[in-house]
Amino acid sequence: MKSLRTLLPIVLLSISTMAFAQSESHKPSAPSSAPKSDAQKSFDKLKTLAGTWEGHGTTNPPVPDMPDTMHVDLQVISSGNALKHEMMGKPKTDGTNSKDADHPVTMLYLDGDRLLLTHYCDAGNRPRMAARVSPDGNTVEFDFVDVSGSTKHGHMDHAVFTIIDANHHTEDWTYMMPGDKPMHAHIDLQRVQQTASAR
Repeated sequence: MKSLRTLLPIVLLSISTMAFAQSESHKPSAPSSAPKSDAQKSFDKLKTLAGTWEGHGTTNPPVPDMPDTMHVDLQVISSGNALKHEMMGKPKTDGTNSKDADHPVTMLYLDGDRLLLTHYCDAGNRPRMAARVSPDGNTVEFDFVDVSGSTKHGHMDHAVFTIIDANHHTEDWTYMMPGDKPMHAHIDLQRVQQTASAR
């Protein structure tokens, strides 16, 4: 019985050592020096936009209650695996449009060799779009792939991010209204604050 008590800790230690060695052998190897894909380069470029932005937006056709100032917050999250984009309008200075109901969230992320965007829309649906990059890398354009949820009130269909410099970028969004009528929004944004992840 005494030898069994002595043997038990040795057996447990051996099992834990084998389990650790096995888990170490399944760890991915160090990243290779393979060249980055276009999707990865575009994603890295978009992550430099992390921070708080404000600017003026216009729509075509015009939206009567469009806020004077648009506010956009971009944040690198999930250990660098996603970029969260939150958009909201600031109330007008005259006190109108104080209800800030619209607050869509968009997630940008890599899926294999594709850069995707999922837009969590106030219309209650989630369109996905896939990126294509301009030759200079400063414009990333997202084309519609598919949509989950009801499209009764329309859905977001297209997005373009254009980086002008470190403190200035534009966003162009196309919303497909019922009857497949497009509404275009253009937002000219200036950086208000840079986050630590963008520095």
